[in-house]
Amino acid sequence: MLRGGTPFTWAVLAVLAGFSVLSLAIVFSKRSAFGAANRSDGRFIRAFRKSNSFETVVAAAENFRPTPLVKIFDAGNVEVERQLKAYRQVTNKEAISRCLQIAISEQLSRFENNLNWLATIASVSPFIGLFGTVLGIIRAFRNLGSAGSTSLTSVGPGISEALIATAVGLLAAIPAAIFYNHFGRQLKEMGDRFDNFALEFANMVERLGGE
Repeated sequence: MLRGGTPFTWAVLAVLAGFSVLSLAIVFSKRSAFGAANRSDGRFIRAFRKSNSFETVVAAAENFRPTPLVKIFDAGNVEVERQLKAYRQVTNKEAISRCLQIAISEQLSRFENNLNWLATIASVSPFIGLFGTVLGIIRAFRNLGSAGSTSLTSVGPGISEALIATAVGLLAAIPAAIFYNHFGRQLKEMGDRFDNFALEFANMVERLGGE
């Protein structure tokens, strides 16, 4: 069916194939990144909850780098140490909270990176495929008019060739849409986990009185 394709047909299919490869590369990369982060975050949060001082958490954090929660903890701990060094006690808990929120935003942005490509591929690929199909159907009917035949045998091969572009477009779009939604849910769960950790960090500051 593709043997008689025009350069436009091949160009459309090449673009869709490129989108499909890019989509799969992002999917495998994000699955690996989210999986590793979830496992290491789980281990670090257990160590954090068992600790009775910031020094103990700092020592434990060295075993879990570059876990996202460790980076968030580091941001809060730096501000705690700065206040202890300057005032010998924690005097500005809002500053600690702001440092934690900035670190949370940075980590979420890091994991959100390239997800917009999945959304773009999911929304654009069907239209690119449809564009290729329309061009193919136009060519099929022009050939039909030139041949002076109205039989299905004459127009069928051209139309079937044209419809391949739509099929390939859907093949590229459907996995991208599925995994975009999947990673979106994981990103939301990660954000909730980060916010909960920030609250636990604040609780530890209260409990230890900044000591």
